[in-house]
Amino acid sequence: MAGMGKRMRPHTLTVPKPLVPIAGKPIVQRLVEDIAKVCNEPIEEVAFIIGNFGEAVEKSLIKIAESVGAKGTITYQDEPLGTAHAILCAKESLRGNVVVAFADTLFKADFTLDTSADGTIWVQEVEDPRPFGVVKLDDQGNITDFVEKPETFVSNLAIIGIYYFKDGEYLRNELQYLLDNNIKDKGEFQLTNALENMKNKGTRFIPGKISEWLDCGNKDATVYTNQRYLEYIKDQPDLVSPTAKVTNSVIIPPVYVGENAVLNNAVVGPYVSIGNNTQVSDAVVSNSIVQENTVIKFANITNSMLGSFVTFQGKQSDLSVGDYNVLKE
Repeated sequence: MAGMGKRMRPHTLTVPKPLVPIAGKPIVQRLVEDIAKVCNEPIEEVAFIIGNFGEAVEKSLIKIAESVGAKGTITYQDEPLGTAHAILCAKESLRGNVVVAFADTLFKADFTLDTSADGTIWVQEVEDPRPFGVVKLDDQGNITDFVEKPETFVSNLAIIGIYYFKDGEYLRNELQYLLDNNIKDKGEFQLTNALENMKNKGTRFIPGKISEWLDCGNKDATVYTNQRYLEYIKDQPDLVSPTAKVTNSVIIPPVYVGENAVLNNAVVGPYVSIGNNTQVSDAVVSNSIVQENTVIKFANITNSMLGSFVTFQGKQSDLSVGDYNVLKE
């Protein structure tokens, strides 16, 4: 999660993209919790590969690891040299059974990870595979080829950015081989090159197919992911915090409302996440993410993201407003 999140600006100017909330929790926390569920066994360590995000962010990441009973460690990628280079930045953590995940994607899966396999590459069918790494399968369902961003069609099974390796040391050695020999693809050190080398040495990779892949790459995609995630968890208790103050308002579920939020003369929902201490008055909010300590008045907003410490007072809008902004009619 070392990238700058440029496609999510202005929301990533003050917070890294993986800490943007989805249904009340940071994207990366949702991802860690979902991986923990499919692993179905204790996780010893969560290693976060980040940029210079600051001490407060690092402390929050350690807490996310601890929330699944694991030790949290922080490592840094100082240059954007590709996926293989990024993973190798955490080489001290590459041992034993390892799951590698890129923290700008969420998923829904109905399987338990098979830790006896050499490796599992999680994939999803897509209409246009050109922006992705893809895999080809043989008749037995084993992966035969890894192709990075194919210009001509070879497969529609896109790699979603989550991988399981039975032998973390083996992976580390293959990544190091790429760097030692300056083996690049499209100008960067690519994980798919290491996977191809491992496959050629007899490693058997199988696909892990998920039921839904949720992107958090830009504002519209993240709002949609929030919608889908609220649908998943709609039956969980306390989606509306007991400390929230709801007066003369209508909540149309599924909706998440954080601690000490205030809804007054408002219609909120469906598919809305309201952060802690946020106030919504004389307004209608639907299909939107509103972060903490924000004030919305006399407005009708939909398909929107508002950051923290925002004041918005105005008319009907489709918004993407970063932290500490004030917009008034």
